[in-house]
Amino acid sequence: MISATLRRCGIRLAVAAALSLYLGGARADQLKVTIDNFTFAPAEFKVKVGDTVTWTNHDDIPHTVVSAGKFRSKALDTDDTFSFTFTAAGEYRYFCSLHPHMTGTIKVE
Repeated sequence: MISATLRRCGIRLAVAAALSLYLGGARADQLKVTIDNFTFAPAEFKVKVGDTVTWTNHDDIPHTVVSAGKFRSKALDTDDTFSFTFTAAGEYRYFCSLHPHMTGTIKVE
């Protein structure tokens, strides 16, 4: 039989793990960039080393996500996504190679 103390400890650990997953999921929602109407939104934001940012094209024409020497997506059609995990601190400026006036910046701390 499992003692009452051990059972309470297990329940607390399960609740803590579930809460951690829930809060982690909320953070992931904030790491998304929308491509629409020839803009990246948000155009600038901060993330932590190890975070993954996902760009989703909601425009009706293709776009790319390019940071010279760092990352490059294929042409993203409507509803296509591109993800990149930032492994080093710094400022990452990016643009659409098809429409160079479209720009954004990710600051990694």
